[in-house]
Amino acid sequence: MATGQTYDKTFKREAVNLVHTSGKSQRQVAEDLGIAMSTLSRWCSELAANGERAFVGSGNLQPEAEEMRRLRRENDVLRQERDILKKALTIFSHP
Repeated sequence: MATGQTYDKTFKREAVNLVHTSGKSQRQVAEDLGIAMSTLSRWCSELAANGERAFVGSGNLQPEAEEMRRLRRENDVLRQERDILKKALTIFSHP
């Protein structure tokens, strides 16, 4: 396996499917596909845990993580706006 190799969602699903349907061990399937055993094991775990939401891709987040990121960003903007208003109030309240 080449370092930094990326695999698409379809390949990952098919690899996991082979583990479940071929009668071969994860190790044998990994060797047959030319991928690391740990990689295939991680894919199996991810698919089992996340089902259809597994393998979102590089740079893409699960919906919950994306929502959390959006809310944190919004919270940062609101804090900045609040701080600006506090400073403005301080400036304009002094004679």
